Amino acid sequence: MNDKSNVGSRKESLIKLLDVVIKHENEIIEALYEDFKKSPFEAVLTETSYVISELKDTIKNIHSWAKPKKVWPSLLNFPSTDYIYKDPYGKVLIIAPWNYPYQLALCPLISAVAAGNQVVLKPSELTPKTSAIIAKIIGKTFQPDHVKVVEGGVEETQILLSERWDYIFFTGSVAVGKIVAKAAAENLTPVTLELGGKNPCIIDETANLKLAAKRIVWGKFINAGQTCIAPDYILIQEDMKSHFVDFLKIEITKAYGENPKESPDFPRIVNEKNWLRLVSMIEPEKVIFGGENDIEDCYIAPTLIDENSMESLIMKDEIFGPLLPILTYKEESEISAILLKYEKPLALYVFTDDKKFAKKIVTNFSFGGGCINETVMHFSNKRLPFGGVGHSGIGAYHGKLSFDTFSHQKGVIKKATWLDLPLRYAPYNNKLASIKKLLKWL
Repeated sequence: MNDKSNVGSRKESLIKLLDVVIKHENEIIEALYEDFKKSPFEAVLTETSYVISELKDTIKNIHSWAKPKKVWPSLLNFPSTDYIYKDPYGKVLIIAPWNYPYQLALCPLISAVAAGNQVVLKPSELTPKTSAIIAKIIGKTFQPDHVKVVEGGVEETQILLSERWDYIFFTGSVAVGKIVAKAAAENLTPVTLELGGKNPCIIDETANLKLAAKRIVWGKFINAGQTCIAPDYILIQEDMKSHFVDFLKIEITKAYGENPKESPDFPRIVNEKNWLRLVSMIEPEKVIFGGENDIEDCYIAPTLIDENSMESLIMKDEIFGPLLPILTYKEESEISAILLKYEKPLALYVFTDDKKFAKKIVTNFSFGGGCINETVMHFSNKRLPFGGVGHSGIGAYHGKLSFDTFSHQKGVIKKATWLDLPLRYAPYNNKLASIKKLLKWL
C-alpha cells in the first residue's frame, strides 16, 4: 500500500483527487454557503482554489520531494555516501476545523497521501453540509483502507483519539489542542497542532492609515472574523486613534454597505453557541461602530470596540469573530507590556513606514508568522512555513514543508568497502592523541 518506493501510485491518486474536486467545486461552494453563508467569492478565494493549487503543486513536485536527499558525509565515516530518506509515518489522523472546513481538511490530507500514509480524516460536525461533500469526494477517490472519512461529533473524535496513530494533525482551539496532545502522548505519537491566539496588530505614527484600515478590515472581517490568523486587536499610537477609527468605519461601509446583514459578502457565525460567546464580549458603552446582532440569523455586524482595559472579557482570550477592540499606547515601551501579557500568538501584524521599528517588532517578539503593512496574506505563500509557537501551535506546514511534515526523515549511511581505517577499533593503545587531533577537524 503506497510504500515509500511507490511514488507513482501516490501521484495517480492525487491526479484522480484533482479531477474529483474540480467536478465538485460548485457543490462545495453551495455547502459552505448553507453552513454559514460564506460567499462564493470567499469560498473560491480561501477554500476551493487553494485546494486545487495545493494539489497541482504537489502533483508537480512529488517525485523530487520524495527522492532521497544526498548530504555531505562526516569525515569519521570516510569513505561513505550519506542520504536522507523520506519515509511515511504510517497511519495518520487528521482532525479538521469548522472555520475553513474544506481547505483545512483537504490540504493536510493531500500532503499526507503524497508522503505515502494511510489517512483517517475527521471533518468538523459544525459544518455538516461541507463535511458530507468531503466524504463524497474522498469516497469517489480512494479505497477505504487508504483514505477514510469519519463524520460525527465529539464522541467520534474521542473514539478516534483513543486509538493508536503514527501521526496526528489537528487544527482548532488551544483547549482542544491540549486534549489531542494528551491523547497522543499516551502512545508517544508525534503531532502537528495548528491552534490560535490573540494576534496583535500594531500601528505606529508613520503608518499609512488609510491603506492600513483597508487591509485590516479585509483581514479581520473575511469569514466574519472566524480566522485563526485574523487581527485580534489593534494597538495604535494614541494620537492616531481617532483618525484611524474614521478610516475603519469608511472601509467597513465600503466593503459591506450601510447594513452588513444584507451584504451577500458577509458570512454568519457558525452556530448559536459561538454567537452567544461573542455577544457576551460586547459591552454596549464601548461600541463605537456596529454592534448589531440577531440570534435567529447567527449574525453579528462588523464591530469596533473602544477598549481601555486589559481585564475586559474581550481581551481575555482569542475572539474568533467580527469584533475588533482598539487599544492605544503612548510610548513605544508600552507595547511590550501588552504583547507579553498573552501567550505567543499565531500571527502578528505591524503597520509602519519606519523600517527600524518594524525590524524591532519582528525580531523582539515570538509569534507563528505575520506581515509588515499587511494582514493574513503570509498564509498564501507556499514557500513560507505556516504554524504556531508555544500555545499557538506545534509544527508547521505548506508546500514542500507539508510533505516533510508527514514524512519521517530517515538518515542512512552507505559505507564503502574498499577502505577500512583502523583508528576507531580497539585495542586503542596509543590512539588517543590521534583521535583528538582528528576530531578537531570535525
